[in-house]
Amino acid sequence: MPRLTSSLPQIRFFFLFYFYIPCLVFLCSLSHVAESQIQDQELQVLLKLRQSWQDPSSLAHWVASNSSSHCTWPEIICEDGSITELNLVYLNINYSIPPFICDLKNLTKLDVSYNNIPGEFPTVLYNCSKLVYLDLSQNYFEGPIPSDIDRMADLQVLILSATSFSFDIPASIARLQRLRILHLNQSEYNGTYPEEIFGLSNLEELSLAYNDKFAPSQLPWNFTALKKLRFFSMPQTNLFGGIPEAVGNMEALEHLNLARNPLTGEIPGSIFALRNLSELYVYKTNVSGSIPQAVRAAKLTVIELSSNNLTGNIPEDFGKLKNLSSLDLQFNQLSGGIPEGIGRLPALSDVRLSNNSLSGTIPPDFGKFSPLRRFEVAFNNLSGALPEQLCQNGTLIGLAVMDNSLSGELPESLGNCSTLSLAMLNNNGFTGNVPGGLWMSRNLMALILSGNGLTGKLPEELSPNLTRIEMSNNRFFGKIPSTVSSWRKLVVLDASNNLLSGTVPTELTELTSLTTLLLGQNELSGNLPTAIVSWNTLTTLNLSHNQLSGPIPRKIGLLSVLTQLDLSENQLSGLIPPEIGQLNLNLLNLSSNRLSGRIPNELENAVYDASFLNNPGLCATNSFMRLNVCNSQSRRLSKSSPTNLALIVLLPIAVAMFILMVVIFTIRAFRKKRDRFDSTSEQTLSQNSNFSESNVLSGLK
Repeated sequence: MPRLTSSLPQIRFFFLFYFYIPCLVFLCSLSHVAESQIQDQELQVLLKLRQSWQDPSSLAHWVASNSSSHCTWPEIICEDGSITELNLVYLNINYSIPPFICDLKNLTKLDVSYNNIPGEFPTVLYNCSKLVYLDLSQNYFEGPIPSDIDRMADLQVLILSATSFSFDIPASIARLQRLRILHLNQSEYNGTYPEEIFGLSNLEELSLAYNDKFAPSQLPWNFTALKKLRFFSMPQTNLFGGIPEAVGNMEALEHLNLARNPLTGEIPGSIFALRNLSELYVYKTNVSGSIPQAVRAAKLTVIELSSNNLTGNIPEDFGKLKNLSSLDLQFNQLSGGIPEGIGRLPALSDVRLSNNSLSGTIPPDFGKFSPLRRFEVAFNNLSGALPEQLCQNGTLIGLAVMDNSLSGELPESLGNCSTLSLAMLNNNGFTGNVPGGLWMSRNLMALILSGNGLTGKLPEELSPNLTRIEMSNNRFFGKIPSTVSSWRKLVVLDASNNLLSGTVPTELTELTSLTTLLLGQNELSGNLPTAIVSWNTLTTLNLSHNQLSGPIPRKIGLLSVLTQLDLSENQLSGLIPPEIGQLNLNLLNLSSNRLSGRIPNELENAVYDASFLNNPGLCATNSFMRLNVCNSQSRRLSKSSPTNLALIVLLPIAVAMFILMVVIFTIRAFRKKRDRFDSTSEQTLSQNSNFSESNVLSGLK
């Protein structure tokens, strides 16, 4: 017995070596063979898919290869050598989904979003028995969602956004009890959605957004029962009525979007008590009243309450939201000041408070502690200086502070703000010079300075991307520099009502993109340039109220798209070029100059009745124009053809010749009559020879 016991380990070893290990190797080889067969089968399915979609270039790499497996292709995810996910996004697929796609027996996820797939809902996918994730969004599917969609019982994610699905959303969707994510937004549904959706207790994301053909409805009473819901989005879905206070019971809620609906009532204070709430969108509705002042939703990153009827103050508690990056309260009726704490928020990048009734000064710390990108406080009653450090972190893109009562000089730091794209500073009380670097800020596209007390000369150089400068109603002075020809991208230049002097340089006419040039009410003088180089896109030209002299250049009449021309209140002289009459002008003002001659035929129109006043030398042929009537000779001359002109020249000659012939004839007739008289007198004297002078004298006695 002891000997037998001592040999047991050896027996176990021989058993394992001669029986178990060969079996294990055999089973492993069988498993490897099976896996290899599955991979071959699935490869053939993929190649067949590519062929059925007419071999799109985006799938050109789907080819059989001995060097690598299809599991390495970027669209494919495998587990244990078998395909579990197809991520076919942005591949320009233009054909329907074939039924053999379900030959991929282990497929759990299918994402074909952002393609051009047509047809009805692909019910062939009912045969993909393990499918839990389906995304058909951003395609051309149409027709109804099938009423038996609940056959896909294992679905956890269903995304059908931005398609052309229509009719009612079927109630059968509410029977997909495992759904965690349901997106049905931005389609053509023209009926209703089933309220039973709000009974899907596992839902974490629900979006019905941007379905403006939904029948008007109120928020369902039971939607607040979705305790797991993190993302809830129903903007532009014809919701009316109020936001229920019970929304505060949705403890998991992180994203709430009810924008663009005709909602009424007040914003419930319970929203700002949601501990996990990160993004709140209730803009473009009819909610009113004040914003709740107690804010305990410390995770808020976005607050968008714009375009409502909100009144009262901006909550001081907003200045405690350390994660807040975007605050949009514009287009309301808010009053009071901007809380100081908001200016010190470390994450704040987007501030939009325009079109309210805010007053007081702007907190000076804006931009100092945060990466500020947009700062908009326009159309309020704000006063004081602009914060010095708006671009402290070098991220400011847009600045809009127009139509306030701001004053002082512009911050010098704006001249070092290379990121700035748009600066709207108009209609305030700013004074002093524009920071030199601001003109040259490399990303600046629009600079609006009108309606201030700014001074200084026009810059020699501008930002290469600047397309719009509005600087009217200021005190800019000096000449327009000849380097203006380098302002190549300029589309609009409005420098009216300043103190600019000198001539209008020819270089200004080299701006090929210019559509609007307003230089009225300055002190410009001299002749206008006769060589207009590249004003092919100019639609508006106003040089009125200056001291310009000389003739109107003929080439102004060749600006084919010009619709507004104002040269009034100058000292221009000479004729109006006939080419001006060929323009399709809806505004023309040449009044108060020294123009002379007849106005072009095309301009003798009641539309231009007041376009030529205070030019004593001008005349018109029509008496209804408020001008002197041209004399008849000038009228005939102006209307005559070359033939008529010849007749006009020859007619006086013919009349003169006729008169001459009459005179000659009269003289000849008189001579003949006189000769006859003399002959008769002689005969009478001879017949009365006894008549003597003495007899005549005696007769007198």
